[in-house]
Amino acid sequence: MYMYIAPSILSANFGKFIDEVNRIEKAGADWVHIDVMDGHFVPNLTFGAGVVEALRPNTKMTLDCHLMVANPEAHVETFANAGADYFTVHYEATSHLHGLIQTIHKHGMKAGVAINPATPVSAIAPILKDVDMILVMTVNPGFGGQSFIESTVNKIAELSAFRAENDATFLIEVDGGINAETARICAENGADAFVAGSYIFNKDDVKQPIDALKMAIK
Repeated sequence: MYMYIAPSILSANFGKFIDEVNRIEKAGADWVHIDVMDGHFVPNLTFGAGVVEALRPNTKMTLDCHLMVANPEAHVETFANAGADYFTVHYEATSHLHGLIQTIHKHGMKAGVAINPATPVSAIAPILKDVDMILVMTVNPGFGGQSFIESTVNKIAELSAFRAENDATFLIEVDGGINAETARICAENGADAFVAGSYIFNKDDVKQPIDALKMAIK
């Protein structure tokens, strides 16, 4: 299965988003990971659909939108109209997950479900055949630059085993503390998509860490 590198623009220069996205695209990234935070579900406050709308005409990369917000149902249409490709919601943020997945699909986007480090895979078992992607948070959501939580690797392996045993097709994405070493561990356990923020954007030459990630997950 193909492996996807998804730099998180939460760690990019906010004043040069389009330049930063062009930079990672030229360096070989596959997706742009857009962390949407509302100051309620998580303490941080970032950006909304306007950033997606601004980026869409300027890149061919997949726009991977991760909504760390309360009431994600209210934002489906806005992000679809803005040009989002993936619309990922937190299991912990909605009481009507199955219906929300259906709504995301009706609006032409791929549906992702994220689970926090303390949430077990069993909590999302009923929807695993309905989603396009599961995002395993390998840190607690809300801020960049945190350390990888090693116990989350077991959930990646569990999801990978379920996928193989049930002919499921969802991707497994990991987000938080991802570098060449942790990406390798996640890939060995079945992850397909790798979100990295500070590891990529803290370098002057973003191609170097992107290449390092690609080598690590081969």
